[in-house]
Amino acid sequence: MEIEKIWVEVTDLLKTLISTKSLSRKEDETASLIASFLQSKNLQVNRHLNNVWVTSPHFDDAKPTILLNSHHDTVKPNPGWTKDPFFPLLEDDKLTGLGSNDAGGPLMALLGAFLLMKDENNEFNLIFAATAEEEISGKNGIASILEKLGKIDLGIVGEPTQCQMAIAEKGLMVMDCTAHGKAGHAARNEGVNSIYKAMKDIEWFRTFNFPRTSETLGEIKMSVTQIEAGKQHNVVPDLCKFVVDVRSTDAYSNKEIYEIIKQHVECEVNPRSFRLNSSGISLNHPIVKKGIELNLSYYGSPTLSDQALMPFTTIKIGPGDSARSHTADEYIYLSEIKQGIETYVNLLSGLVF
Repeated sequence: MEIEKIWVEVTDLLKTLISTKSLSRKEDETASLIASFLQSKNLQVNRHLNNVWVTSPHFDDAKPTILLNSHHDTVKPNPGWTKDPFFPLLEDDKLTGLGSNDAGGPLMALLGAFLLMKDENNEFNLIFAATAEEEISGKNGIASILEKLGKIDLGIVGEPTQCQMAIAEKGLMVMDCTAHGKAGHAARNEGVNSIYKAMKDIEWFRTFNFPRTSETLGEIKMSVTQIEAGKQHNVVPDLCKFVVDVRSTDAYSNKEIYEIIKQHVECEVNPRSFRLNSSGISLNHPIVKKGIELNLSYYGSPTLSDQALMPFTTIKIGPGDSARSHTADEYIYLSEIKQGIETYVNLLSGLVF
């Protein structure tokens, strides 16, 4: 059966990718490996920086286009690894190695599905893209090639979701906040303590509830994650800086959240970016309805992916388990990758939208 052959080929490629370091911004070697594999399939390979993509033959501008996308960069291995993170250790069905689960497995499953379906007489075009810098939401990843890809009608983002449908995903906005006071001697009743001023705003961040709640993602979550103030014990600090991690939902855009925050806090608030907004897809979209027919479950995902950078309808789904991502001795089962290929093919077969 052809799927068996494709499955073996892509899992062999995954082993090679694991053995090749591909930390974010340093993915040039894995990009070359993926490009060479695609060229061996007689495909016209496109590359921009460390992003590689191919389109299905007989591309027809009159048809809608579906993007199959995942990333080939990885995080740094954490100190808890007991095995060599860059050695693809296969034990029965279990493949251990850095990037095996996040997102090597989903990437290879999407590649397998593309190879199986690229020559079919589908009602849509297919683009397969293996992209860079996802783990840092970098500007030289998927965002750098969106214009080159042309109009995309649907994006399937490969991430480890146990092959269930993530129909919504929280966004991210990081804010640098500064409370201003006035320096003075700590032994006397002098100055205005910026830490005390910051504490009032920090308490607001901890307790505020936004009026609107997302049906799929719940409430917006704001967490103060870093704080810095003072230079010596006997000086009242005039500046207190802290960082707020905001996990946004589809109930508000990041800019709307920022405007609400400004109305309620006294400190200076500077968002690092508005670009990582929440994303979602309607339960009435044909691919979601197809997934439900296939007995796939759906949920709202709290974790960020390159969905946040895609200005078109997307769904996140793939083999593996998000709980394994960024952990020591990360792994995926080869049978999960096969299941992923089958799931993607079943979702796409006969899809009309």
